[in-house]
Amino acid sequence: MIAAGIFEPFGYQFFNNGLIVATLAGALCGLLGVFVVLRGMSYIGHGLSHAVFGGAAASAVMQLNYFVGAGIWGVASGVIIGRIARRKLIGADAAIGVVTTASFALGLALLNRYGQAKKSIEAVLFGSVLGVETVDIIAVSAVSVLTAVIIFALYRHFLFATFDPEVAQTSGVRVALIEALLMAMLSLTILVTMRVIGTLLISALLVIPASVARMTTNSFARMLWVSPLIGAVSASLGMYLSYHLDTSASATIILVGTTMFIVVYAFTGLRGRSRIAHLHHV
Repeated sequence: MIAAGIFEPFGYQFFNNGLIVATLAGALCGLLGVFVVLRGMSYIGHGLSHAVFGGAAASAVMQLNYFVGAGIWGVASGVIIGRIARRKLIGADAAIGVVTTASFALGLALLNRYGQAKKSIEAVLFGSVLGVETVDIIAVSAVSVLTAVIIFALYRHFLFATFDPEVAQTSGVRVALIEALLMAMLSLTILVTMRVIGTLLISALLVIPASVARMTTNSFARMLWVSPLIGAVSASLGMYLSYHLDTSASATIILVGTTMFIVVYAFTGLRGRSRIAHLHHV
C-alpha cells in the first residue's frame, strides 16, 4: 500500500509530462542563473518575466499563440536592457526597472481593456505545470539544448565577459554580442518556463540554484554543472511533493529550492560564504 502510494503520481500522464518539463526548466534556469548571480543581476529574471507578461497579454488580446508575442517582446526587452546598461548613463537595475515595468503596465492595461484575455494569462502569472502539453516539452527541450550548446561553445567568451568585460573588450571579445546572447537566452528561457513556474516566481528559479552552487564550490566551471543539477533536483522533488501535499507545483518547487539554500547556508558556514568572494575560473 505504501509503495503504491509512493509511485501513484507516475501513473498519470499529466504528472509525467509536468515532471519532465519541470526538471528541464530547473536545469535550464540553474545554468543561466550562474551568469545572473555572478553578474549581480538577480533582478533581471523578475524584470524580464514582467516584460514577457506584456507580450503574452498582447498575444492573448490578438488571439495569437502567446509564444509569438511574448517571445518577440521578451527578447527585444532583454536586448534593449543590455544596450541601455552598457551606455552606463543609468545602472542595469534602473534599465531593468524602466523597460520591464513599462511592459508589465502595458500588459495590465490590455487586460483591463480586454477582460476576455484574463483567464488565458493566469497560467502565465502563476504557472500551470500539470497542464503542459507535448509542445511545451519540445519547447523547453529545444531551448535547453540551444542554451547549453551556445554557453559551452563560447565558454571562454562568456567567462571573460562575466568577470572582466572591459579587458575582454580590449582583447577582442565582442562583449556586446555576448551580453545580447545572454539576454536573448534569458528571455527565451522565461518564455518557455512560464507555464511551469509562472512569471511571478521565475526569478527565484534563476537565482536560488546558482546561489546554492556558489556556496558549495569556488570554481566557475563546476558551478555550470552543479547549479543545473540543483535546479533539476529541486524542480523534480517539488513536483513530486506538490502532488502528495496538494499544493501549487510552482510554489512547492521554489520552497524546496529555498529549503536547500537554507540547509547549505547553515551547513557550509563561513567557509561556504567566503567562496562568494573567492570564485575561480576553473
